[in-house]
Amino acid sequence: MEKTLKVIIEKCPQNHKCPAVKVCPVGALTQEHFKAPNVDLDKCIRCGKCSNFCPKNALVLE
Repeated sequence: MEKTLKVIIEKCPQNHKCPAVKVCPVGALTQEHFKAPNVDLDKCIRCGKCSNFCPKNALVLE
């Protein structure tokens, strides 16, 4: 079964630029202003770099 990257909005503070956006090697994460990041599932390679990097555990690969 293939994993999917999910954003848990309740854990995302949404008060700063998401540091995990820059970690994504394929540009699958984007952010508008300080909102929670958006995931482009077509681009996402499910490597887990962003979920491992997120200090709030708001990005989950499950």
